[in-house]
Amino acid sequence: MKPLPGATSLLFVTAARKEAAAVLDALGGISDLAGKPWVAHPTAAGPRVVATGVGKAASAGGTAWVLDPTCDLLVVNLGVAGSLPGSGVELGDVVIGTESVFADEGLVTDSGFLDIAALGFPPIPGASRSAIAGDVLGAEFAHGLGAHLGPVATVSTCSGTDGAAKSVAARTGALAEAMEGGAVGVVCARAGVRFVEIRVISNTTGDRQRQVWALDHALDRLGAVAGWLATHLNRGDAL
Repeated sequence: MKPLPGATSLLFVTAARKEAAAVLDALGGISDLAGKPWVAHPTAAGPRVVATGVGKAASAGGTAWVLDPTCDLLVVNLGVAGSLPGSGVELGDVVIGTESVFADEGLVTDSGFLDIAALGFPPIPGASRSAIAGDVLGAEFAHGLGAHLGPVATVSTCSGTDGAAKSVAARTGALAEAMEGGAVGVVCARAGVRFVEIRVISNTTGDRQRQVWALDHALDRLGAVAGWLATHLNRGDAL
């Protein structure tokens, strides 16, 4: 495993403009992203930051467009997420993905859900599961950030009913759901670049009318997480 010489080897992949702005503000980068194409923005703290847009197609395309495997040794998919039932995570908590699981890529049958790996189309050739493993550095980050370690579900449709949220939790074992991690992970795996997904909980999932949100607080925490990562990778604390 290659050592990381510092935060300049770090690429942060964000999705929504508010997520990107929170990260860029924290790292001393330009945060006016209106109309900007896929660009890896430099920051005073070292990491480059790209805002891809929301969802698997946008995040995979944006990551592949800016990724340089010759210098980007670790890609972190940074953003907010919704907590899943039974996860025990609270609003504002940080979740670091031990894996990013494709939760709804597959086939719905009368007897249950078959993921794309079970259908013979794993996201990575030869894989037995529809999931991308998070880098081992995630465990070191979790200690420093006081974060939860566990799977994060990558969904195309967010869980706005109790039944949907319970189903995603049951078949993935995930603590939270978001819309990009697995897709970013596939690009990194195929390029041979280390990858981890880190999320701050901004809301609960389940019945849309009963969801609880704390988006502004989550975005503030997201910026703090980005700053912590840049500082500690520059110092080499987590290597």
